[in-house]
Amino acid sequence: MSKKPNLSVGRGEKLPVSKGAGLTAKGRAKYNEATGSNLKPPAPNPKTEADKGRKASFCSRSSGWTGERGKAARKRWGC
Repeated sequence: MSKKPNLSVGRGEKLPVSKGAGLTAKGRAKYNEATGSNLKPPAPNPKTEADKGRKASFCSRSSGWTGERGKAARKRWGC
């Protein structure tokens, strides 16, 4: 596993807080390539059981996020 990539709002790899924070498709692709991960897009309106589980897991895991970006991401996911 390699070092985590440096992601930036300016290069279009992260969404600004005003648009809900989180990674863009470009940012997920860069992160996945650099780390061998398999990040998926947000699932604020889950259509499958797997997406429902991902949403529940995200909301539970991020419940303590108090920063500006964390609050925006939680709002985007509908937590």
